[in-house]
Amino acid sequence: MSPPIDLKEFTLSDMEQLTAAWGQPAFRGRQLLKWLYKGVCDFQEMTDVSRSFREELARRAVIGQLRVEQELEAADGCRKFLFALGDGSLVESVLIPEEGHYTLCLSTQVGCAQGCRFCLTARRGLVRQLTAGEIVGQVLVVQRLLNQKLPEALSPLLTNLVFMGMGEPLANFPQLIKALTMITAPWGLKFSSRRITVSTVGLAPLIPLLGRETRANLTVSLNAADDRTRDRLMPVNRHYPLAELLAACKSFPLPRHRRITFAYVLLQGLNDAPDQARQLARLLQGCRAKINLIPFNPHPRLPFSPPSRERLLEFQEILRASNYTVLIRESRGLEIGAACGHLAGTRD
Repeated sequence: MSPPIDLKEFTLSDMEQLTAAWGQPAFRGRQLLKWLYKGVCDFQEMTDVSRSFREELARRAVIGQLRVEQELEAADGCRKFLFALGDGSLVESVLIPEEGHYTLCLSTQVGCAQGCRFCLTARRGLVRQLTAGEIVGQVLVVQRLLNQKLPEALSPLLTNLVFMGMGEPLANFPQLIKALTMITAPWGLKFSSRRITVSTVGLAPLIPLLGRETRANLTVSLNAADDRTRDRLMPVNRHYPLAELLAACKSFPLPRHRRITFAYVLLQGLNDAPDQARQLARLLQGCRAKINLIPFNPHPRLPFSPPSRERLLEFQEILRASNYTVLIRESRGLEIGAACGHLAGTRD
């Protein structure tokens, strides 16, 4: 006997085809998705679906769920969730409080194959890809927990999503695009694409394709302005060096008034020198770019240190003098292992 079908993995067209194959009218597909994206976990809660069809659904399908294995809260209000998947694999998401709303940092893989030297997730290697349902499931669980904490009318809204958790999103491209469809569709979670950001270490051939498939924002994890330094920090650069990466970024179809964000993790003595700031300014000429500077978040298992505050501000000022918008991203959730580069998918 084949295993039950997980309805969380279905788009609207998929669901309409499924319900039609089961002898149901086409509107049943939209009806089921309405309940799924309300966060319903039990077919019996679908009150406008006939009892006989609910019983058939219970026999033939499941509503996949992520189980919260651990939830930690930092002094700054960041909350890190450790989720158990159906096969026992563990992934993490981070909920970040902002003024008047929340941002959720999502994972797309269990582990990561990219090997960036300053990232704990890379120490695990790649275990497996997440499905679109597992990616979207992170959003649904966190939305439900927020609504339980406060009545929906009083709770700050989860409005922003960043694909910056465990894994390289573009290395899971088909499931990423499917998840983005579910997240933005009127029959899905109805998020604005302007409030969604996909981050990549620089899988150059897929960057223009991402822009053609979705209207999400793009962040490129750059971290060096010369190939020698970037080779040392990010093995992906040996496959897609800076010239190829920047050409791909210039081919990314940017909507009007949007820019690509280039993230730059500053590591003391490696990529934080004034000359490297000037080199970065030259490298990004011709790109509609803004730059996020991220002081390295120290960890006992990682052999790097953050720059001094003086060096950080000097680096920022050099870039500003070249007319770039340059923001310093301060650490959030550091004491609970929720900071950038610290997601390891393990119990603390």
